[in-house]
Amino acid sequence: MMKELVELGGCYARLAANGVEALQVLASLRPCLIVIDLMMPVMDGATLIEELKREPALADIPYVIATSAPDRAPRGAPVLAKPIDVKALWKWMDRSRRGN
Repeated sequence: MMKELVELGGCYARLAANGVEALQVLASLRPCLIVIDLMMPVMDGATLIEELKREPALADIPYVIATSAPDRAPRGAPVLAKPIDVKALWKWMDRSRRGN
């Protein structure tokens, strides 16, 4: 469903089932925004965020956490609480496309 919402907002979306797969995708693709679920198998969203921050080539890609447990998000991380407010998601997408 998230892929459909992103594409309805005018962006191409690429899915990853977990953080490890996301890092593999990011090796060949530079998105304008990464939407991260905290609860993923293999590598969870919090660990993925740590990995993104450690990798200079990925550290400046904007991200937002989409979660049903916003209280579990890392302190200071941008969060979209589930159920997702589509307009809020599209605002994140617009900001990241503009580089804000």
